[in-house]
Amino acid sequence: MMDVSISENKDKKRFETKVEGKTAFIEYIRAQESVYLTHTEVPKELEGKGIASSMVKQVLIQIKEEGNKLVPLCPFVAAYVKRHPEWKEILAKGYNV
Repeated sequence: MMDVSISENKDKKRFETKVEGKTAFIEYIRAQESVYLTHTEVPKELEGKGIASSMVKQVLIQIKEEGNKLVPLCPFVAAYVKRHPEWKEILAKGYNV
């Protein structure tokens, strides 16, 4: 998995990383103390390098550090949490993967 650093683009409501001049991102909605991750996108040229998984991990760390809860609406994020059950502790009440 490629390690990437993310930044939050509040205007576009997404977490972003730049790799090889291309932008990959995870879109979100913040509501009360929950962060709804709605869509993950990695440019085709960067697929298969573990960028999306690294981004999800970094975003989950940030959500946890903020004391917020995760709502994984994006299928990729839900699959990541399913593969890494240690993140289930930050799932918002009523959500399961």
